[in-house]
Amino acid sequence: MKKNPLRLIANCLAIFCLVSFVSSLVLQGTSAQANELADNILVHKSKKTLQLQKNGATFATFKIALGKNPLGPKQQQGDGRTPEGIYFIAKKKADSAFYKALKISYPNTTDSERAKKMGRSPGGQIMIHGQKNGYGWGAYVMQQRNWTQGCIALSNEDLDKVWQAVDVGTRVEILP
Repeated sequence: MKKNPLRLIANCLAIFCLVSFVSSLVLQGTSAQANELADNILVHKSKKTLQLQKNGATFATFKIALGKNPLGPKQQQGDGRTPEGIYFIAKKKADSAFYKALKISYPNTTDSERAKKMGRSPGGQIMIHGQKNGYGWGAYVMQQRNWTQGCIALSNEDLDKVWQAVDVGTRVEILP
């Protein structure tokens, strides 16, 4: 019996699509319970996760992408690092260059003093944001690598869940 190469390619493509779909379900963040507000956002840079917490208990976890140079705390503007420390959500920005953004209160006093000792600017505009506007469809690929300038990126769908679960003033703890 002769094997049809087009049928083989179609079968391989179907298997790839199925595996990709199942993987995206596994990697997608757990859902926040309806109307539950977080009192803390916990980011583990080494695990590439963002957790929503209330009274010390995690109720949702999401996969994240970080700055291009993720090891260590942000030292100065343009270093591609994501900060480490205690911050808060300073603003909810619906009109961002990215699909929504939550502005983090970086730099804090420690960040500013460290940069000043080096004679550098600490930088700013660190956000928790979605995908670049118009590129939400590419989140599955983009979230596989660190690609931001120091921000914390989520898929647009996950950012919607975080957006609903936090208010301005919510504490943000970013760990190595």
